[in-house]
Amino acid sequence: MSEPAHVAALKDLLRADPDGRRLHSVPGCWDGLTALLIERADFPIAFLSGGALSMGRYGRPDMGLVTASEVTEAVAVIRDRVAIPLIVDGDTGFGNALTLQRSLRAFERAGASAVQIEDQGFPKRCGHMAGKTVVPVAEAVGRIRAALDARHDMLVIARTDAVSVEGFDAAIDRAEAYLEAGADLLFIEGPRTMDELEQIAAHFAGRVPLVHNLVEGGVTPIGNGAALEALGFAIALHPLLLMHGLVAQAPGWLDTLARERGTVSLSADIVQLSDMNALLGASDLIALGKRYDA
Repeated sequence: MSEPAHVAALKDLLRADPDGRRLHSVPGCWDGLTALLIERADFPIAFLSGGALSMGRYGRPDMGLVTASEVTEAVAVIRDRVAIPLIVDGDTGFGNALTLQRSLRAFERAGASAVQIEDQGFPKRCGHMAGKTVVPVAEAVGRIRAALDARHDMLVIARTDAVSVEGFDAAIDRAEAYLEAGADLLFIEGPRTMDELEQIAAHFAGRVPLVHNLVEGGVTPIGNGAALEALGFAIALHPLLLMHGLVAQAPGWLDTLARERGTVSLSADIVQLSDMNALLGASDLIALGKRYDA
């Protein structure tokens, strides 16, 4: 059985050029609409962020409240709508090594191109929040090995949150152990200075694709991808861009509706129903349905 086209596409995107790695900016999504917006904007990769799913679907913070079955459902919905590669946030694996494997197999069947597994303890929380814990290195390595044994084609991203818990040197050592275990990509969450970012790149950029998190308001020392690309990073995640934009703008729209009891004055800032139908392909579905009319 040949590997899915979206997995092959992701592997192609991650291959280093002769002059170094190209950085791919990867926005976060949580449903079919947000994934479609990312694809229509010509981004080659999307990220199903656990934080965005928790916030956008359930109105809850990123604190390990989403279940594996809920992630699987979200992956299936997104894969049914878009063709681009999808990186999936697998959190800590949703249990022990056996439940991790069952979860990953479900994600891959649903359409994941890559899955991110982290070394936090439970309950996990957003990588840029205080109070995190990490499991022992041997247990974390076991998670990566279990993920690799469970996957068929998709890639495995090993993430460590040890910088804020055990210190930077420990995080480097953990990343080295995860790479030795066979991880396809490395993600050291929360470097606090440019020196730390440069050290990460010096250790790993020539050996494995590197992932970095550029969440708005996070602890990262830089705010754009140019410097990351120069260092040799492969992926810059922007997990909450669409979420942060919606939350920033929605109160104003609602205030206008409450004050004016209408939305005419918002016409320059919002789309119309016809625009939504065009984006979502309503006419194509109508035409398709007519093929099966009696």
